[in-house]
Amino acid sequence: MAHILDGIRVLDLSRVLAGPWAGQMLADLGAEVIKVERPGAGDDTRRWGPPFLKDANGRDTAESAYFLAANRGKKSLTLDLNQARGQEIARALALKCDVVIENFKVGDLARRGLDYATLAEDHPGLVYCSITGFGQDGPYADRPGYDFMIQGTGGLMSVTGEAGGEPQKAGVALADLFTGAMASNAILGALYRREKDGRGQYIDLGLLDVQVAMLANLGLSYLTSGEVPKRQGNAHQTIVPYQVFATADGHLIVAVGNDAQYRQFCASLGLSALGLDERFATNPARVRNREALVPQLAEAMRAKTSAQWRATLDAAGVPCGPINALDEVFADPQVVSRGMVVDSAHPCGARVRTIGNPIHFSGTPIAYQRPPPTLGEHNGEVLAGVLGLTEAEIAELAANGIV
Repeated sequence: MAHILDGIRVLDLSRVLAGPWAGQMLADLGAEVIKVERPGAGDDTRRWGPPFLKDANGRDTAESAYFLAANRGKKSLTLDLNQARGQEIARALALKCDVVIENFKVGDLARRGLDYATLAEDHPGLVYCSITGFGQDGPYADRPGYDFMIQGTGGLMSVTGEAGGEPQKAGVALADLFTGAMASNAILGALYRREKDGRGQYIDLGLLDVQVAMLANLGLSYLTSGEVPKRQGNAHQTIVPYQVFATADGHLIVAVGNDAQYRQFCASLGLSALGLDERFATNPARVRNREALVPQLAEAMRAKTSAQWRATLDAAGVPCGPINALDEVFADPQVVSRGMVVDSAHPCGARVRTIGNPIHFSGTPIAYQRPPPTLGEHNGEVLAGVLGLTEAEIAELAANGIV
């Protein structure tokens, strides 16, 4: 079956999350992705657990859930990039690849002869994507960048958390994940351009840049008004009511997106007069007068259970929804019907479940070609199949700790 990126080979020199997330996206699209890992240790995230995948006998393997989340579909090659022979092999592989992804510190790969400028001399069609915390230049370029730090530096934490409370990070590493998505998008764009002129190019992505870009409407609110947005908890800065309400037995999200929905919401609560009140008739008015409006809505919402309100509001066309724990997410009939869990056989003898790719192509479906790899699982396949090394040469590399 044909896939979007059939025939594209990627050398993934990245680790942890942003780069591997981009590599997994390309693998899902059908690319051959060779993940280079340190001999003996591998990607840092292999040890970021528990939980770890259990083998057929119920024992923990060396595959953490964190690693499994971002490395589906790849081939694992162990290679010591600190040794000259390891660098030579990496260069030879890069010259046989369409794409290189890396997230080393600025300048590290140049010292190993694995930077874009060096590789592009012999491979002008190479698309090379560097991911760092702060980009390749600027006063912070040499600093390490971790998602938590970037969420803070990039403003996300300043608008996340309860009003008057302390700043909060998001529950998942959004800066890393957004950067990985941006990287795969940029790589696809560069590959498309290469089809026109035959030339690759260098892609410089910084987590901080991405996080600032992802401020989106809140960033524009500041740039437009000069006023610094503040934390609003589960409420929205510029839409009212668009928040969590307590019910008789829990909580419910109500997301009123326009004035007609607001009137329907008020009627459903038995508060039709509020729907016509001039203080609340338009969204700008509701934002200005939220402190007068929201307590009245909140009091009415406590009168029924979440299930009762969902039935009532769904019937009235008012957007609402639950706050699901993860067991509820993966049991949700919509999530199940969309195939958002992928089950595959793992080399350890167990089944591994990963989260499905959300893209649905009509003609070239997502390629779930293989589960996340064990460390060095594809050493022989890559070294012999791509570089043509003999069994004796591969054995010598292993004996010298290069692979």
